Amino acid sequence: MKTQEQIQNDIFQLVKELYELKEIEKKPFVKGESYIPYAGRVYDEREVISLVDSSLEFWLTSGRYAAKFEKEFADFLGVKHCMLTNSGSSANLLAISALTSPKLREKRLKPDDEVITVAAAFPTTVNPIVQNGLVPVFVDVELGTYNIQVEKIEAAISDKTRAIFIAHTLGNPFDIKAVMEIAEKYDLWIIEDNCDALGSKYNGQYTGTFGHIATFSFYPPHHMTMGEGGALVTNNTQLKRLIESFRDWGRDCWCGSGCDNSCGKRFEWQLGDLPYGYDHKFIYSHIGYNLKITDMQASIGVEQLKKLPTFIEARKNNFRMLYDGLKKYDNHFILPLVKPEADPSWFGFLITVREDAGFTKNDIVKYLEENKIATRMLFAGNVTKHPCFENVKYRVYRNLVNTDRVMNDTFWIGVYPGLTDEMISYVLTVFDDYISNRPK
Repeated sequence: MKTQEQIQNDIFQLVKELYELKEIEKKPFVKGESYIPYAGRVYDEREVISLVDSSLEFWLTSGRYAAKFEKEFADFLGVKHCMLTNSGSSANLLAISALTSPKLREKRLKPDDEVITVAAAFPTTVNPIVQNGLVPVFVDVELGTYNIQVEKIEAAISDKTRAIFIAHTLGNPFDIKAVMEIAEKYDLWIIEDNCDALGSKYNGQYTGTFGHIATFSFYPPHHMTMGEGGALVTNNTQLKRLIESFRDWGRDCWCGSGCDNSCGKRFEWQLGDLPYGYDHKFIYSHIGYNLKITDMQASIGVEQLKKLPTFIEARKNNFRMLYDGLKKYDNHFILPLVKPEADPSWFGFLITVREDAGFTKNDIVKYLEENKIATRMLFAGNVTKHPCFENVKYRVYRNLVNTDRVMNDTFWIGVYPGLTDEMISYVLTVFDDYISNRPK
């Protein structure tokens, strides 16, 4: 009779053979016929084997793979703590929720406190502010970088401002030095939404390691994937505990899954109006959620993390190819701009159609899509224009002129590692054809 290990190895070998067979059967790229997505999963048999290994163990909730990923991801970034969750959107919700904890005393965020952010954002960067009874204060963005206009932040601060929560737009780092100086001056929390910027650097340091909390997404289009999945990182142990509490039903206990009595006094607590000795595993300090990740998702992430450096380089190379091919159309497009201190790990290639280009964003987007090239908008464009914001309390500093330009004139195309040189060359050819042959 075979041992468990032998049976597992047989299964893994079959998984490898199945993956290789599927790769052989993939259709080759055909210009004008094959669809070029803006993003997608890039993996090999190792992720599938890791997933099968986790499923055979059948732990299902967070376990050894989650613990392994959290440690290795924190080591990669050079931070103390990583906490996995089920999505980047949940990571954003947990980041804001943690800062509302009464355990932060006078530093906690309270209803009607203000959080500075941008309206040219993914909605779940802004939504947690609203969901926690806080007030988003929208500052306009720069065209080219599509990041917050840092020179306006200080003037936008009021006596209710308590935090700044902004993203590194499509991997392009915002002016972190200026933002951190303002935060220190006014004693504000900083949350970096790093969901689209994994691997980006500012002055040689990874983005997502500057603020009090940073968030990450591992949804399939992102720099690495777990399918669904996200993470938060921090160097503050108290914030780590608060994030885990809100993620894990709001409980006060910090025992991991399957563990008991980490504190050594499980039946010796007295909190709230509970009787002395009430089981610490069932004492709740926050109005929390269940936003944990499964170990099967984490098992994919462990293998993806090994590939991350090559993914980052591929994104940079693809971006360079597109930029070099499109810079001759600078009179038609505003192409991406990068601050001297920034080294982006690009999520996409952003393009704004100039007002005097002779065509509109909708015109060229339609042409690209007709030629099998996927396009995307800069997420919400201007989130205040959406139906969900009709009855939301918010404040705008001065105006959102550039944000509206983004909504009307900006789109992006992919740079993800699954794109080949042949695909990118075809994309550039389609741009050439449109510019040369468009109706005058």
